[in-house]
Amino acid sequence: MPKRRIVLGTRGSKLALRQSLIVKEMLEGAWEGLEVELSIIKTTGDKITDVPLARIGGKGLFVKEIEEALMAGSIDCAVHSMKDVPSELPKGLIIGAIPKREDPRDVLVSASFTRLADLPYGAVVGTSSLRRMVQIRKLRPDLQVEVLRGNLDTRLRRVQEGHFDAVILAAAGIHRMGWQKVIREYFDPNEFLPAVGQGALGIEIREDDRDIYSLVSKLHDEYTAISVQAERSFLRELEGGCQVPIGCHCFFENGSIKLKGMIASLDGSVILRDEVLGKPTEAEIIGNRLARRLLDRGGKEILQSVYGR
Repeated sequence: MPKRRIVLGTRGSKLALRQSLIVKEMLEGAWEGLEVELSIIKTTGDKITDVPLARIGGKGLFVKEIEEALMAGSIDCAVHSMKDVPSELPKGLIIGAIPKREDPRDVLVSASFTRLADLPYGAVVGTSSLRRMVQIRKLRPDLQVEVLRGNLDTRLRRVQEGHFDAVILAAAGIHRMGWQKVIREYFDPNEFLPAVGQGALGIEIREDDRDIYSLVSKLHDEYTAISVQAERSFLRELEGGCQVPIGCHCFFENGSIKLKGMIASLDGSVILRDEVLGKPTEAEIIGNRLARRLLDRGGKEILQSVYGR
């Protein structure tokens, strides 16, 4: 084993710490005698909690400071939610491993209602995601959708206290925290598209650090990596960020992969959806192809209107 002790960078929220502890336990279980120390780093996204992510703009709100620490050598590797990682990494950094994906679906949490269909007319639904907003409004245009920021435990508390009739969250975070009992409904990812990389974790390392790569590569799951590669390729081709409602998910079917994608206008008046089939070895190509199809069908105009190009 190359190293006996390594430092793992993480955000400080309860969920981020839980995710990092999962990776720590996996690494220490894979390598006898290895000691993994957690280093908590506060990111821009953690510091600004009262403004919608789309309004802040920019990319890498939850990873920038951690990547700076990684490049400076003060940490050996970092754990991110792949949905927070920009499609282009800083020079000199790579994703060294992607462990097996958690449940990628979005879920409904409510103190009073068991399904989205059960919410009364005008009910207030909270979410931090433009992608979720437009899909909720498509399914239930009568609902009042409001921005809800904050850590997972904060958002759950807001709905339990009655500030919202329901909130839409990622199943993965709730599962990792062991809070499954709060989930009322799981949304079918065929219909309600998740975010790119949702449910997947990435372990980021320095590209030239072969010792750390040899350690983290034991945690790599090829099926998850192929899925995330296809989804991130789709996002990269669109050059999209959190200011645009974009959803994408990769499905494995009979030895092939099916990639479904969506791009929508900010008000949800235009929602473009399509899908592409192909071989797992063509994940990057399939993501590019799906993105170009949606761009040609009106996605280019949507992006231009948002970014003022």
